[in-house]
Amino acid sequence: MPTIAFTPQLRRFTTTPDVTSRATTLRAALEDAFAQNPTLRGYVLDDQGHLRANVVVFIDGRRSDDRVALAEPLAADAKVHVMQALSGG
Repeated sequence: MPTIAFTPQLRRFTTTPDVTSRATTLRAALEDAFAQNPTLRGYVLDDQGHLRANVVVFIDGRRSDDRVALAEPLAADAKVHVMQALSGG
């Protein structure tokens, strides 16, 4: 089953356990995680349901570019990492 892991930085604000899911898309997997911790939704998605600007998702080590629909397919053994994007100069 796909596993979703969240960045340790989010632990400052809410619990972020790794979640296993039977989901076949990124959005469905995230919804499974939000069902376990509804507060997490606000840190990952904006009010439109899109990925926040400061969040990036990697699926099996590859950055996901779908920030709106979050429809990327997940393999049965996918590893999803949700983390805060860093910026600065």
